[in-house]
Amino acid sequence: MKKYGKKYQAALAKIDQNKVYELDEAAALVKATSTTKFDSTVGVSFTLNVNPTLADQLIRGTISLPNGTGKTKVVLALTRGKQQEAKDAGADFVGDVDLIEKIQKENWFAYDVIVCTPDMMGELGKMGRLLGPKGLMPNPKTGTVSMEIGNAISEIKRGKIAYRVDRNGNLNIPCGKVSFADDKLAENLKALCEHIAKSRPSTVKGTFIKGCCVHTTMGPAIKVTFPGRS
Repeated sequence: MKKYGKKYQAALAKIDQNKVYELDEAAALVKATSTTKFDSTVGVSFTLNVNPTLADQLIRGTISLPNGTGKTKVVLALTRGKQQEAKDAGADFVGDVDLIEKIQKENWFAYDVIVCTPDMMGELGKMGRLLGPKGLMPNPKTGTVSMEIGNAISEIKRGKIAYRVDRNGNLNIPCGKVSFADDKLAENLKALCEHIAKSRPSTVKGTFIKGCCVHTTMGPAIKVTFPGRS
């Protein structure tokens, strides 16, 4: 049986394990049960009734939360003809094959997301085995491959996040920080939960969202319910 520290146990004692909390309650409680000294990330974890091996049940997409995530992502932009546009939009690193070679030769991963123009995908496609497992391969479906690279970077800098269900049907998405005001955090939670509920594939039979909880970094999970749950 796993043993937890005193801080975790004290936080866990504040949660009614038999209760499914409304979002407003959960937003306040998740802050009260944070166990770290730093500004913890608040995340939402979904257990979905999907088979990710089926193309139409591979739940993935992007969302821009009303109040952002509280974290500014480090962006690597790869483009030949729009480097100034990428810089103006706030990309942290800008280049083309020179930075691709840096990734290959130096195992360089000092960034959170890669955005590129379509002309770079030929080179990047060769790095699928390296970038794919890390969730860094650009994809048109997540808006990270675009001729409008400046707009793509600006959206990411404003808090746009990409998500993808894992092989077990779980989805874990950040939705804010403990330092957020209760109402701002609740607004993000509602927007995220309703967004995922609407992503239900037509081929799914029965309950789509089998379970959902809110938690902080190293904090206990809080079961939640929300409008649009199905």
